[in-house]
Amino acid sequence: MKHAPIKDEITFDDFAKVDIRVGQIVEVSDVAKSVKLMKLTVDFGDHTRTILASIKQERENPKEIEGKQALFVVNLPERKMAGEISQGMLFDIGYEDKLTPCLACPESDIPNGARAG
Repeated sequence: MKHAPIKDEITFDDFAKVDIRVGQIVEVSDVAKSVKLMKLTVDFGDHTRTILASIKQERENPKEIEGKQALFVVNLPERKMAGEISQGMLFDIGYEDKLTPCLACPESDIPNGARAG
């Protein structure tokens, strides 16, 4: 792997604006109009969201992440992709470096909705 340069420095206040939470992936389903996207139904404890993730071609079986907890950014604006609305972003480690991606997830069960940071 060729290591990417470190991105420009940000302030702590910039980082504090990003709301990262633990959610449990309840269901993974196909997005028919996309060759990359899968639709994740994610439980954040007090509510459920739909989050689209480009994992269709990254994983042999995208449904293998059902039932797992992972980290998500939850304060991004909603975005329409392939006719579906995404309400956040999945943290998936490795994709940007062209590695087989893996979830960013807690080492033990933690309540859904718990904040990272």
